[in-house]
Amino acid sequence: MSSLHKSRIADFQDVLKEPTIALEKLRELSFSGIPCEGGLRCLCWKILLNYLPLERASWTSILAKQRELYSQFLREMIIQPGIAKANMGVSREDVTFEDHPLNPNPDSRWNTYFKDNEVLLQIDKDVRRLCPDISFFQRGTEYPCLLILDPQNEFETLRKRVEQTTLKSQTVARNRSGVTNMSSPHKTTAPSSLNEYEVLPNGCEAHWEVVERILFIYAKLNPGIAYVQGMNEIVGPLYYTFATDPNSEWKEHAEADTFFCFTNLMAEIRDNFIKSLDDSQCGITYKMEKVYSTLKEKDVELYLKLQEQNIKPQFFAFRWLTLLLSQEFLLPDVIRIWDSLFADDNRFDFLLLVCCAMLILIREQLLEGDFTVNMRLLQDYPITDVCQILQKAKELQDSK
Repeated sequence: MSSLHKSRIADFQDVLKEPTIALEKLRELSFSGIPCEGGLRCLCWKILLNYLPLERASWTSILAKQRELYSQFLREMIIQPGIAKANMGVSREDVTFEDHPLNPNPDSRWNTYFKDNEVLLQIDKDVRRLCPDISFFQRGTEYPCLLILDPQNEFETLRKRVEQTTLKSQTVARNRSGVTNMSSPHKTTAPSSLNEYEVLPNGCEAHWEVVERILFIYAKLNPGIAYVQGMNEIVGPLYYTFATDPNSEWKEHAEADTFFCFTNLMAEIRDNFIKSLDDSQCGITYKMEKVYSTLKEKDVELYLKLQEQNIKPQFFAFRWLTLLLSQEFLLPDVIRIWDSLFADDNRFDFLLLVCCAMLILIREQLLEGDFTVNMRLLQDYPITDVCQILQKAKELQDSK
């Protein structure tokens, strides 16, 4: 470890040991990258995403309270409905005139169960192929959820629901229309059949199953947006970071901590996932146009070339912005980019500059290429050095 890196770690430790965290100083340090040693990144992300307050003295009580709240969510939204389903339809007396599988009443337990199944199947399909370039999400977690996996519990788990249902996930109409490619050529294609995945024995669960549970709970608590394809790519890097925390006590609670950090993050970017807001000032269309207006200001020649070729920002920037670049780079690089994004006090204005920097850094290739070549460049971005991209984005920010 270099003396410079040791010095950076010491700088972070000095800020984080203060009774009240100096947020601006933490943002300034985090913007240039957070060391992974000693769980520094996990702690900094929790503060930057407003999960932990600036007063250190309250951390222990707040974490205990939030983790217990998440356990309550599990009981209310997975365990209790699972027990009810296990009991429903066991005898003819359970299928009453008031409540039966074909009951169209919105308040029917069966109706709710079937609607939840549609969402669950879409989540299941997406999380099984999460970050296929690494094996992490297919491996078993060291800390399986004992509430869910307790052998004394006899209820229908999410795993059983997916295995037993006959609904087809293709019936779920929650993905964004107009977008035909939410995945990147950088990412390996995952197995398409459920049977192609190794089934972990009873009492164990894979990391992707934990992510599935987080997204299902989020969808239940946020029925206005529920689950939209791509949310799995947002929660994945968060969970990976927390589940690899060297602090075993915090690692054990990665699921709950990820849920609340994901919820806070989604509160800031959820408008990107709501189609009815696309053309509003907080919607994704406005942000994509902002990338081009920034490019016009910084490199008018490149802007005019893309305009001339009718290369619209929707063709590439939709995915870049909506998924916070999580599909354009490998996971460690995504995490490094997110250090800077989470440290941005203007909340993701810097993301627009990163996208603009990505265009300017390949300007010579774009100026020489035709429509087909340029679309291929933008769909499968060629530069892998994210530090170079972030440095260029910082230069654009400083030149304002």
